[in-house]
Amino acid sequence: MAESTVAFRYAKSLIDLAQEKQKVEEVYKDMTFFQQVTRQNRDLMLALKSPILRHEKKLAVLRAVFESRVDPLSFSIFNIITKKNREGIMDVIADEFVRQYNELKGIQKVQVTTTVPLTDELRQEIISLVSKHTGKQIKLEEKIDPKLIGGYVLRIGDRQIDASIRNQLAELRLSFLN
Repeated sequence: MAESTVAFRYAKSLIDLAQEKQKVEEVYKDMTFFQQVTRQNRDLMLALKSPILRHEKKLAVLRAVFESRVDPLSFSIFNIITKKNREGIMDVIADEFVRQYNELKGIQKVQVTTTVPLTDELRQEIISLVSKHTGKQIKLEEKIDPKLIGGYVLRIGDRQIDASIRNQLAELRLSFLN
């Protein structure tokens, strides 16, 4: 079965269980904490994905790192995932849980890439325009890429608006070649 399908099912089950137990916010915080820890510690994810390490060792690592820091409901899913030999996709499950949580709460993740940091005024303008367009609460992620030369790249879900100087120069170059 595809990794994304399995991750969707685990995340859906977890979000349903969290709603039933009225612990959605706690589990959301735990999943974002898990994302943060695994992104900052590449060795942890390599250990979880390793076919050489036994599942008991992986569970012991998860227990040492997370058991005292997350809600028992969240840790129980870690335990189940490990017993089902799916610990290698726990990062994908956490990502999918956060995506489903955002969908449940009406939050749209938006990424804007610019050459310089956004001013507060421009940040608020982007948030209000995208919010008006999508009808959702906006969670803005900012990135800096000096290679854009100027302008911005805005990603909303699976759509992208590329208003960068680099893109305009590439289009101009293509028009000259044709």
